Formats: sequence, structure tokens, C-alpha cells
Amino acid sequence: MPLQTSSSKELKIRNLVIVGGGTAGWMTAAALSKVYNNLDSITLIESDEIGIVGVGEATIPSISIYNNLLQIDERDFLRQTKGTIKMGIEFVGWRELNNRYMHAFGYVGRDLGTAPFHNYWVKQSQKSEALDYWAYSLNNEAAITNRFATADRIAKTPINDLPYAFHFDAGLYARFLRGYSERLGVKRIEGRIKEVKLDPENGYISSFCLDNDQEISGDLYIDASGFHALLIEKALKVDYVDYNDWLPCDRAMAIPCESVPAITPYTRASAHKGGWQWRIPLTHRTGNGVVYSSHYMSDDQALDHLLSNLDGKPLADPRPIRFRTGRREAFFAKNCIAIGLSSGFLEPLESTSIHLIQSGIARLISLFPDLNFEPSLVKVFNKQSTDEFDTIRDFIILHYHANGRKGEALWDHARHMNLPDRLHEKIELFKMTGHFTDEPADLFKLASWAQVMIGQNIIPKSYHPFVDMVGEDDIRDYLKNIRFIVEDTVRQMPPYSQYLRGL
Repeated sequence: MPLQTSSSKELKIRNLVIVGGGTAGWMTAAALSKVYNNLDSITLIESDEIGIVGVGEATIPSISIYNNLLQIDERDFLRQTKGTIKMGIEFVGWRELNNRYMHAFGYVGRDLGTAPFHNYWVKQSQKSEALDYWAYSLNNEAAITNRFATADRIAKTPINDLPYAFHFDAGLYARFLRGYSERLGVKRIEGRIKEVKLDPENGYISSFCLDNDQEISGDLYIDASGFHALLIEKALKVDYVDYNDWLPCDRAMAIPCESVPAITPYTRASAHKGGWQWRIPLTHRTGNGVVYSSHYMSDDQALDHLLSNLDGKPLADPRPIRFRTGRREAFFAKNCIAIGLSSGFLEPLESTSIHLIQSGIARLISLFPDLNFEPSLVKVFNKQSTDEFDTIRDFIILHYHANGRKGEALWDHARHMNLPDRLHEKIELFKMTGHFTDEPADLFKLASWAQVMIGQNIIPKSYHPFVDMVGEDDIRDYLKNIRFIVEDTVRQMPPYSQYLRGL
């Protein structure tokens, strides 16, 4: 058993060891050195010989919470990471060939009374009296017209929120956070783990040896070793829960190319016969990659598809990545917590990789243990982590399942596969009634689910009864006013290129 004493001082975690650098390791080091600056030591072990996956260059708006915690200056951060603004994700070819829609951040329209906005849109669409759903989204209209300004820079608008995220070079971000962490006292040790030693009585990690025979020990260990999962899997033997039945893609190939003159403020995810391709515009290059299933597309076919769909000249050799979608059976085991790819992997379709690192760190900060490693605390940590992974999984499955790409084996399979019960119920509820119920663990709320479902042709057959309590003329004016506000606000925004020049 771990230590059992009555003194809270004696029970305190004093020495934290992080195994692995990259985005996960240095995000963890930076946040904990900022928040728990009374620890005796934070030590990070990484090897320059081990590469990082580094495809997580697109984020969602919650990244600002992390950066604000660290009190990072946004413009400095963007300059040092070659970053750009992201207002949403454009999906191309998921509904059918050449169809495109945006999963834009922020609201679409505004709710009225007890009925969310999409209910009014459904009623008017049934009478052909509504514009395209995204005509009522400020983020969508700004993104497709390549305009951007922070909300505080738009003087004459009743809209006070314009959520956005970032694209950035993950390697530069890790370097940026390494400098931040080391200034706060984090000690970096270069080396590779040769052997992990477990306490023979309780199975806890007691120490590990590096390839130079240096021995490292701590009170709490963070496994940020990526797919290697050196501590959580190889040492502690925590099982992996596979999502392959619902998410069949198991490979990716990444390559950067020359940047295009007109950088767009959104990510693009384009479906192809064996999976999909990402496009992430940075200031110094464009990140590209294909995600595919080895059952439906060969490596050579994937490479050919990738190289034939680049905006510019390749800047490096293609980098193959093999993965297995899923999560750990436990994220917190013994005296070890897995953060990043060691905890699980969800393909980067909705840019959740860095968010899952961030939420793991936030959970650790909130539920920081002592040397008792109280089982009830560990249980809560694992339940919250599991629920988060599973609800994001369901959102990603939705994209595959609700496709219109008929006659292609992968997509036919995805359209007819059995769904997790919770996802099936969520789709049916929305399709038949227009109702939507958020799960407590849902990262993505109604605004996101509605855009993907409507974008992929899951249109509600009915709408909230409250809508019929509003007069017909009032509904028309309501939609017209929202559209006017969106157009007028976008008109006030400067070109996105002007913002980038200011960096």
C-alpha cells in the first residue's frame, strides 16, 4: 500500500517526474510549474533521439484557457510558433462528393425563448423561407470571406463573442513551453529509459534507470511518452480499450508543403475513398496529412493521394504514422498518470488531441493527489477521463456514419455499422424531434452537433413546439435581423491577411 500517515505535510507530493517531452510533456511541465510552484522538484526526461508525432497542429478554442493560465501573450505565442487563427473546420466531401460545410466555432443564430435557434431554421426551411444554416453563423461568414478581428476590436455589433483557436507548429510550441518551464525551475534530463523498477509490495513505480545508468525517482509519475506508453502500459500493464469497431482508420501520412499566399483562418478536412485528408495553414508552411484505413487503402495509394492534393511544393519527406484509436482502461494507475498519446488516441478530425492533453492536465490540477493516492479520487479521475474520451469518440463517429459517399467500401461500412447506444439515441432524437440533450462530459455542445448533423443531411423532421407560439412575421424578422447583424459585423472586420501582417 502507499504511505498511510496522519500528517498532511508528510503526505504531500514533493517530487514530480514527467517521462516524455513533446507537446504533452512540456504542456504538463509548464502548467504544473505555474500552479504548483511549491513542489520540491519537477523533472522531465526526454530523448532527442525519439521523434514526436507532431500532427496536432490544430486546436479548439479551449486552448486559450490554458494559455491564459500560463499568462502567455497571444501575439508573442503566435509569432514564436508560426501560428495562425482558426475559426472552424471546413468539411469537404463528407455528405457527398464536392459538398462542403463548416463546423464553425461559436453559435449559429441566437436562441429565442425555450427553443434553440435551429428549430426556427427548420420550420422556415420546410417552407423554403430560410437561408443556408451557416448564413446565420458569424464565424462561418468571417472564415469563408477571410476576415478576422477579435471581438473587442469590432465597435458596432451586439455580438460580444467571437471564439477562435489556433494552428501552430507543435514542435515550436513544445520548444516555447520548454523555455517557459525551465524559467520556472523545471529540470530537463536527456536520456532514454532502460528499466522501470516497481515496488515489490504494492506494484507502484519506485524508480527507473536511464541508458546512462542514472537512476530517477519521484512521488508521482506522468507518462507523456506518446504511443510508447513506457510507464502506463509497458511497466504497469494497463490495458487499452479499442475503438476500431467504430473508427476503422489506423494509419496516417503527414507532410508539410509551401505556404500559399492567401492563408485561410480555418482547418480543412477532405474525405477521400479510404479516409480523409487534413490541411492546416501556418505562416511558414502548410501542414498536410492523410488519415486512412489499411483495410481500404494501401500505403502507396495514400501517398499518391496526399502528394497529388498539396497546395505547394513538399518541404520534407512524408512521415508514416500507425495508430490504434482507443483509450486506456485506466488513466490513473498506482502512482502514474497518463497524459497525451499514452492515454489514448482519437484521430485529429475535430482537433481534440491537444485539448485532451489540456483537459488531462486540468483534471490533474483539480484532483491533485497526495501520497495516499486515495482510491475514490483515482476513481473520479478515471471516470471523468473515460467519459470525455467516449463522448468525443461518438462525435467523431457521427462524421463517418452520416455520410453520403455511396459505392465506396469504407463509407458504405461506416454508414451501416452499429453505433454506440448513446450516439444512436442522440441522432434519432435530433432527427425525429429537433431536440438535443447534452451529456455532462460532452466537450462538443449543441452548436457543434447541430452543424455536423445538418451539414451531413440529418435534418430534423419536426421542431420544438414553442416555435409555433411565435408569430410568422416575427420569425421572419428574427432570421432577417440575425442575418443582418452577421453581415454587418463581418463587414467591419479587416482582411485576415492584415491581422497576420501585424504579427
